[in-house]
Amino acid sequence: MSFDEFVETRLPALLRYATVLTGDPHLAEDVVQEMLVRAHRRWRRIGSLDLPERYVRKMITNQFLSWRRRKSGSDTPIPPGELLEHDRVVADPAWRLAERQALSAQLDRLPRTQQTVLVLRYFYDLPDAEIAETMGCRPATVRAYASRALATLRTTVPMEGTGSR
Repeated sequence: MSFDEFVETRLPALLRYATVLTGDPHLAEDVVQEMLVRAHRRWRRIGSLDLPERYVRKMITNQFLSWRRRKSGSDTPIPPGELLEHDRVVADPAWRLAERQALSAQLDRLPRTQQTVLVLRYFYDLPDAEIAETMGCRPATVRAYASRALATLRTTVPMEGTGSR
């Protein structure tokens, strides 16, 4: 597969992945663009891999984890439906958007490694071994990051039915 064919077929999925990781569609575009420039330079090697998308996703993850700039407080929230391809119809879409924004704000407060583990595990349904390979660590480390992240979210995000609405 040529680089152009890869980009044409996989760019939407790569942008969704980066958007979920960064929580900011504009930053996601920047991260993916930077990563595609790097991937183009090495495409002979990357394109010959069995799963070039997995390698490119790892490049996006590394770019995100090494990113040092902080988001400004004036960022706009992600519109509903932009993170997931198939949104379900709900009785109160405004409440769903508010929940998504609250969760996104809490995820942004997590360390990037914990945030990345949760995105790969729950948005992309990847097993711990593949997450570990993507992040360059051991599966036990992935489980530890996930445990800490979920413990933090449990203490900061109101649980449904607790009267916190």
